[in-house]
Amino acid sequence: MEKRIGVYICHCGGNISDYVDVEKVRQSVENDDNIVLAKTTMFACSDANQNEMVEDIKNHNLDAVIVASCSPKLHLVTFRNVTERGDLNKYTYVHANIREQASWAHADNFPAATDKTIQLVKAAIAKSRTTKALEPTKIKAERSVAVIGAGVTGMKAAITLAEKDTHVFLIEKESQVGGWVAKWKDLFMTEETGDMIVKQLHEDLKKRQNVSILLNSEVIGNVGSIGNISLKIKQKEEEFDITVGSVLVATGFEPYKPKEDEFGFGKVPNVITLPEFKQLIDHEKGKLMYNGKKVENIAYIYCVGSRQPEGGNTYCSRYCCTATIHAAIEARKKFKDIQNYHFTRGVRSYGKQELLYAESLQGGDIFLQSYEDDLPTVFARNNRPVVRINDILTGGKELEVEADLVVLVTGMAPRSNDTVGSLFKLPRGRDRFFNEVHMKLRPVETVIDGITIAGACQGPKTILESVNSALAAATKSYSNISKGVLETDPQIATIDVKACTGCGDCIPECPFDAISMVEDKGKTVAVINNTLCKGCGMCTPVCPTDAIDLVAFSNVQIMGMIDALV
Repeated sequence: MEKRIGVYICHCGGNISDYVDVEKVRQSVENDDNIVLAKTTMFACSDANQNEMVEDIKNHNLDAVIVASCSPKLHLVTFRNVTERGDLNKYTYVHANIREQASWAHADNFPAATDKTIQLVKAAIAKSRTTKALEPTKIKAERSVAVIGAGVTGMKAAITLAEKDTHVFLIEKESQVGGWVAKWKDLFMTEETGDMIVKQLHEDLKKRQNVSILLNSEVIGNVGSIGNISLKIKQKEEEFDITVGSVLVATGFEPYKPKEDEFGFGKVPNVITLPEFKQLIDHEKGKLMYNGKKVENIAYIYCVGSRQPEGGNTYCSRYCCTATIHAAIEARKKFKDIQNYHFTRGVRSYGKQELLYAESLQGGDIFLQSYEDDLPTVFARNNRPVVRINDILTGGKELEVEADLVVLVTGMAPRSNDTVGSLFKLPRGRDRFFNEVHMKLRPVETVIDGITIAGACQGPKTILESVNSALAAATKSYSNISKGVLETDPQIATIDVKACTGCGDCIPECPFDAISMVEDKGKTVAVINNTLCKGCGMCTPVCPTDAIDLVAFSNVQIMGMIDALV
């Protein structure tokens, strides 16, 4: 019996239809073999269209569905669920990415974008003809979560999970909780101090019997997959294993460390970083002193380690403008005779933080602004730091400020120790922070099932933003395990034991340690651990006898798609 396939081509609100003639695409495929329905739709992912697809599946007795739209990273799960609602096996669904691979890639050539879209849809049809119904492997989920990192983000996530009757292992490599926030006193836009916030969260955690706080601890091993993840923990000299259903990574950031002689750092006297200045004003009393001398004139150089040229940290760290303005205001309030000079590239104090900027100006702080390609310079004169700038705000005048102290406003940088990222195979973005699947639609999920991320490990964030992401990640981690039984994707590698020669070439290529060697009928062959395999395909091209195939991406299907493309 031949398949009955339905095809839906999405306008994507103009993202596709502005560059691709979607009606021509529909006409080009509607008479292909097995196609009983071909439609265009403004938004395939809308509730209205999803309901219409369910009705079409039933009314036209469809066996399979294809949606040609945006990246499957966004809506593969959405349309699989639609086919299930239409009483089809969800693994018969095929997704064609015609936005990223056609309309956006060829926005300067409309005819070529349309022709490529037709080819991509025809390739999807070729694959759909050979798709088979698959059944997922079901596993019992452990009702526990490991939270890695006991800063404010990790602590808040642990409390949220504990409130949902889930056991939490809060793992921290340092000897105390709180991270960077524990070292800070006054915080901007709140009457609270950093150590006060940490103390409140810590006290809350200690009251909860379903939270295990593991200090001086690191995760050094990881085996398993969502629902049943075994972690090897090293605590001082001791090693032990814990089993959890999901992992929440909240490893935070580290402050950017200026290079030798970057704005005089390490070469010119009295040049320090913003974290060092924060510690200084938090602990000094009476007079502000540095190196035994009274400090009156303070120069702040913004965007050190942020908004750098290519090769450096090109991103904006977002929090540092406000943090610096707040620190300058606090210094002026706490100590006498303080004059603040801000050397900026444009101030970014967003939202209510603009009120601090206004307070700073009204208090007498002086702001100067440099050109992007003509940054301030710092040099020594009479053993004192001098900052020179060609100031935009005075029409490009060359100005100098002889300061008692120069504060380099350093931004957030990703942690240089990538042990956790490597262990869980977490992808990183161009900024080298951990990458979520989608910043709006799936902001705390990673491409690794069961692993969520939160806080400043995924990019510069304020405390409030970090806490919000902690709540989201905790909720997602809980949803992963709350059902009790999980289904793992059956689209994995398979091995033909008759063709396997037991050479073992596939083992080092597997990034998930899902392949092992066993004895089978007198010979050594490779076997796949279905719960560990992610179907990435890294093993298939290295097999000299072509004994490895991918379910739903078999050689027959791939060759059929290639034939359709050419």
